[in-house]
Amino acid sequence: MKIEKLPSGSYRIRKTYRGKTYAVVFDHKPTQKEAMQAMAAELDKIKEKHKSMTFQTAAEEYIESKRNVLSPTTIRGYNSTLRTISENFQKNNVHDITAIDIQTEINRLAKEHSPKTVRNYHGFISAVLGTFCPNLKISTTLPQKIKNEPYIPSDEDVRRILEHAKGTEYEIPLVLACYGLRRSEICALKPEDIMENIVYINKAKVLNEKREWVEKSTKTTSSTREVIIPMKIADKIRDNGYVYKGHPNSITRYLEALEDSLGIPRFPMHKLRHYFASKMSAMNIPEANIMKMGGWETDYVMKNVYRHAMEDKNRQEQKEAAERLEAVIFSQNS
Repeated sequence: MKIEKLPSGSYRIRKTYRGKTYAVVFDHKPTQKEAMQAMAAELDKIKEKHKSMTFQTAAEEYIESKRNVLSPTTIRGYNSTLRTISENFQKNNVHDITAIDIQTEINRLAKEHSPKTVRNYHGFISAVLGTFCPNLKISTTLPQKIKNEPYIPSDEDVRRILEHAKGTEYEIPLVLACYGLRRSEICALKPEDIMENIVYINKAKVLNEKREWVEKSTKTTSSTREVIIPMKIADKIRDNGYVYKGHPNSITRYLEALEDSLGIPRFPMHKLRHYFASKMSAMNIPEANIMKMGGWETDYVMKNVYRHAMEDKNRQEQKEAAERLEAVIFSQNS
């Protein structure tokens, strides 16, 4: 075992155990026997801790280790996931958990939750076990993804919604959503964040793990951006002295009620960002520029926008082909 002398004059020995390096420091140069005994005692403490560590304890330590680097929303999601995982699984010694145990827990969760949610739960379980049991081979069979066909509002939908929202406290938030802003960004926005008609986005209002609304930095580095909005909306914000003062959930409830009253298929406020992306794409704005304007870090949304556009085009082509075929068939039989 190598004994290293530190710049401070102390001596250190190190050993790797279960993929992690442990060290013991002496104020004098130890003999080989002293070094071996001290490291053995240190590893005994680690092994004893491992013996008594349940999945719940490991998960709580994992969450705590991420607290200062992840958003409050993500931490709140982790805590919610941990509460959903069964008590039996949480009580398991983290070092005794097998791939079968994980599969059994996922099977249980799949009975009550959507495939997407189950995949998120599995991601959390895998992250915790990957941290504390890096040698565990996880090969879980997950529920099949459900093809999602999100409704992207049409120009007419948006026109009617904004027309009815005009003059209400929800007009500005809904307009800003049509320009690619997230609800969290809109609720954190202040008049001083707007120069002329340029919105400077650098913060968001989100729920933390205590279910308190707090302001934090934007979701990703890409989310910090500048967005040009209509001058009349910027002027209205300055005249009002605020962007939106109500509860974030009130915007969602208002939009749902408005959609119902107008006979428009329900879609969440977030889909107005997809509407923004689809309109920019239809104007032949380069994908990279659209992603920058919307604060998207990956092209996932853009792929959905393109897929939706192609499906609409194919559906129209099929409709026209069917009408032409109908004309040929029935003209011959008449």
